[in-house]
Amino acid sequence: MRLLVVSNRLPVTIVKDGDKLTFHESSGGLVSGLSAYLDSLRGSSFTKSEYIWVGWPGISVEQKTDGERDELSERIFSELNACPVFLTEKNMEKFYQGFCNKTIWPLFHYFPSHVVYDEAYWLHYQCVNEIFCDAVMKVVKPGDTIWIHDYHLMLLPKLLREKMPEAQIGFFLHIPFPSFEVYRLLPVKWRKEILEGLLGSDIIGFHTFEYTQYFLRCIVRILGYENYMGEIFLSDRVVKAETFPMGIDFQKFHTAAGCPEVQKEKKQLTKILSDFKVILSVDRLDYTKAIINRLQAYEIFLKKNPQWHRKVILVLAVVPSRIGVEHYRQVKKQIDEFVGKVNGRFGSIDWTPILYQYKFISFHSLVALYAVSDVALITPVRDGMNLIAKEYIASKIDKTGVLILSEMAGASKELNEAIIINPNNIQEIADALKDAMEMPEDKQVERNEVMQNRIRRYDVIRWADDFIQGLFSVKDRQEKFKSRLLDVSLRRQLIENFKKASKRLIFLDYDGTLASFVKHYQSAEPSKDLLKVLHRLSENPANHLILISGRDKGTLENWFSTVNMTLVAEHGAWMKEKNKHWYLAKPLNNDWKSKIRSILEVYADRLPGAVIEEKEFSLVWHYRAADSEHAFLRAKELTEYLVNFTANMDIQVLQGGKVVEVRCAGVNKGTAGSLFLSKDNYDFILAMGDDSTDEDIFKILPKTAYSIRIGMVQSYARFNFYNHMEAKKLLEDMA
Repeated sequence: MRLLVVSNRLPVTIVKDGDKLTFHESSGGLVSGLSAYLDSLRGSSFTKSEYIWVGWPGISVEQKTDGERDELSERIFSELNACPVFLTEKNMEKFYQGFCNKTIWPLFHYFPSHVVYDEAYWLHYQCVNEIFCDAVMKVVKPGDTIWIHDYHLMLLPKLLREKMPEAQIGFFLHIPFPSFEVYRLLPVKWRKEILEGLLGSDIIGFHTFEYTQYFLRCIVRILGYENYMGEIFLSDRVVKAETFPMGIDFQKFHTAAGCPEVQKEKKQLTKILSDFKVILSVDRLDYTKAIINRLQAYEIFLKKNPQWHRKVILVLAVVPSRIGVEHYRQVKKQIDEFVGKVNGRFGSIDWTPILYQYKFISFHSLVALYAVSDVALITPVRDGMNLIAKEYIASKIDKTGVLILSEMAGASKELNEAIIINPNNIQEIADALKDAMEMPEDKQVERNEVMQNRIRRYDVIRWADDFIQGLFSVKDRQEKFKSRLLDVSLRRQLIENFKKASKRLIFLDYDGTLASFVKHYQSAEPSKDLLKVLHRLSENPANHLILISGRDKGTLENWFSTVNMTLVAEHGAWMKEKNKHWYLAKPLNNDWKSKIRSILEVYADRLPGAVIEEKEFSLVWHYRAADSEHAFLRAKELTEYLVNFTANMDIQVLQGGKVVEVRCAGVNKGTAGSLFLSKDNYDFILAMGDDSTDEDIFKILPKTAYSIRIGMVQSYARFNFYNHMEAKKLLEDMA
């Protein structure tokens, strides 16, 4: 088995120097982290050292012939075990600079005012995801594990799933996933396609529990899929949304802090900075990092703490990023001006309060900066994880130093021994700087030791291992469900047994089993095709068809009076056998209804879209037309209240498919089914249903019966169908 890593960029960037192409290592936490993981797999039985990295090589090849592209691809594959995805300059402009950086990035980081809604950007985003799909399809083999990374490729999982239904596909989002209120700012079509694209995966990973929950809320409110403990049950499989906080290569940073190259740079820095306490701020140029907030807080700190003048220096290292985007140019201008302002206001000939550099920083230089810094100031207003915080802690061999960290960074959930601040509160950051400068060394060591142990244990290799094992676990769960499916051979056997039998009993639920659910329960009339199938089956005297539903008897008779079959209404309260009148299965009373109705009305008023259906011996609170998330909470609250309220009453409360139903106790599909099973000896029995009310009938059937639960859920039924269409097709084949 091989691992296919798919990301926007390859771990190297191809740079053209005249006619010569050279490879340079790409920067970023994703590349360094995954590279460390892939290195750890060498010699491992998991992949047998086989992996392929699929991504853009950082160069446009529009001027090259197909032969030259093939030659370049072969070189990249042989030297780097990578498969390049070639994109035109226009694609990169509209896809990367456009939709990725001007739409998704600002929106997912809670900067809606920066978002550009451009249909051309969206079309190129779709196009590039399709190009990546084609690239993966050229190299993928049966049994490969595909691991897709980040917001650039959120449509890719579904595209691959359509071509390879059995593939093992994982997706990890390295930026925050926003709340529903923010995510819904995307146009309806875009927001739905992105969620559907992600659900093409078997497992979807996020850095924090908060992001995972936001995703699940968007899934239920936009697509209507509820979840149980992060498991989303689709019509054909189960998908898991899970939290995996990304780690770093701890040993790489911890060991590097003592290596000769770093020690040499540290010595040079110490000559310059030895007389000062050093505050380090290092980040990419990005408006989400709130670098200007740090500068404003540092200015307040200097203003209110003159005793620290000439004793402290802020080393501000800004790494160039997305130079072509206007908002980034504005941020750069703000930083330049503010640095000049602070240095001009507080500086002197022998002291520059801010040492500012705007350039790329090599690995050894970065570790040396971490090593000499007394304080690390990290204040993003929104960040997926922020690995710089973890790198700083890992690099502190002597365990001294203070980390000031934004509560909006994913890393704050793990590094809570740091000084956690709100990045929007400038005064709070300034106060944190004072606390950090005055923190005793023994307290620094105590805090950092705890954080080091934590990030040492959960490093990037453990993170990746957990994700891959999570993917395998989901696939195992899917296989267990598939083993319960009524496959082709079992289906053939069922029909053969049906043909041979002389007395056949068939129990059928209606909503969700023979017909799809609709927004308004009154609008679920049977189709002409379904009635035709039921007619054909009921005309055979060997077949006893029983439609056993939660619907009221008037509705069932209105819809199915022309079909020669038994009707059971209100889950077994009312029965109407072939050519007979309706009768009660047992004596029942409905004196309780007035008390319960008033409760249901209160909850219906509190949930727009909820309606009450009154039957003779039951009341039903429908919420399919209501907002999904709000409805789920209200239904749970209502159910709990009713269970307590009716504890001493002879009635039953149950929660089904988008309904809460209150009915007389002792009445269910199982008791009704037992009555018909006892009336004759049948040599073929079939029962099909889609929700918890049908479990009562599955429980009482003999082991030889064919029982089928619609949907991929656990059940007492022997088999499962993906959806109601399969149930209808089986009846057609039997007819």
